[in-house]
Amino acid sequence: MDASAYAFVHGVRHTRATLRSWQRAPGRIVGRWVAGAAAAAAALLMAVWGVSLLDHGYEQLLRLEPPFAVGGISDVLRVVRSNMLVLALHAMACVAGFIAGSSLPLQAEGKRGVSRWLHEHGGRIAIGFVVCATAFSLSAQAYVIGHSLAGVSHFLGVAPGLLLVSVLPHALPELIALFLPLAAWIIASRRGEWEQLLAATVVTLAIAVPVVVLAGFVEVYVSPRLFTAVTNIHAPIVRHTTFEGESWTVTVR
Repeated sequence: MDASAYAFVHGVRHTRATLRSWQRAPGRIVGRWVAGAAAAAAALLMAVWGVSLLDHGYEQLLRLEPPFAVGGISDVLRVVRSNMLVLALHAMACVAGFIAGSSLPLQAEGKRGVSRWLHEHGGRIAIGFVVCATAFSLSAQAYVIGHSLAGVSHFLGVAPGLLLVSVLPHALPELIALFLPLAAWIIASRRGEWEQLLAATVVTLAIAVPVVVLAGFVEVYVSPRLFTAVTNIHAPIVRHTTFEGESWTVTVR
């Protein structure tokens, strides 16, 4: 059996063994992942809020649609489709971590030079890459979403924090579900438990997919009602503004 085939068999064997061992205490395992994902979600929401408070002088014309107005099934499909893409990317990072940390070292035998070094140190390289990519992604998301939140807040005349509260019913479970594979990745990599990452990918996806779908329905049908309740804003939005002595009426449906 060559090294690649042995690594594959080894990975499947460890994945099955890991899934069996987790059955003895699933709550403890999943609880660690959820706690890590919740911390990342809370950090992102706080960063978004912070950016929105610091961002001034920008106004975003808003057409009321989910999560600010009740939509339809097409909106649910659009939201779920975009979130599934993000979830798939995070799951791929988990699989890549398994390959780099568990499979590649087994194939290092017989390699020479740079190839051997990469096979032996793939785990460390994977950690560095994922940490940098995740930090950049979260920073970019915090800025873009925070900037948009500031513009919407300015246009509606509603505090950014109040807008965030109105979207929490879908945003919080959605973000926790999306960050679940990354939380499992970080916890396993810190402990050097690379062989568990394939099993972690399977379990986190099994948990996250239904949560993402449910969050899509909440975003389209529930969060808009909370938004209206806390802001008393509903379509159409009519704004009367004066600029350089001229009066304008802006109506957004």
